[in-house]
Amino acid sequence: MLRGSHSMAFPGPVLALDVGTAKVGVAVSDAARRMAFPLSTLQRQSVAKDAAALARAVNDRGVTALVVGLPDGGGRIEHLARQLGQALADRTGLPLHFIDEGFTSSEARLRIEEAGLRRTTVDAHAAALILEAWLAEQAAKIS
Repeated sequence: MLRGSHSMAFPGPVLALDVGTAKVGVAVSDAARRMAFPLSTLQRQSVAKDAAALARAVNDRGVTALVVGLPDGGGRIEHLARQLGQALADRTGLPLHFIDEGFTSSEARLRIEEAGLRRTTVDAHAAALILEAWLAEQAAKIS
């Protein structure tokens, strides 16, 4: 592989957020953007403090793009998700993408129960589902 062509083959990890009023689920993709992995759950504090904490994860993992799930019907959670996504994008300079999150939390609960995992990981798994949907969307655009 030629030097410099690495970025074409591996566009870099993407960080995804499932924003709630009390917690933020965080997931990350692999560098090739093929798989999504639940990363952590952040206890919400304020948009500024949350963006600062998430910026550290972005820097630590070499993230190259951000995805934020938006709930159906808008309202307070959608506003908060947009605020946090924009604050993180402003802080990191990374491209920001929003995606309809649909029923990711209920789907995440179902997967966690089937796998016998701890329920405390629901938010991070929901973020991984958001990221999986975005990655699938991007792959469909290419093919």
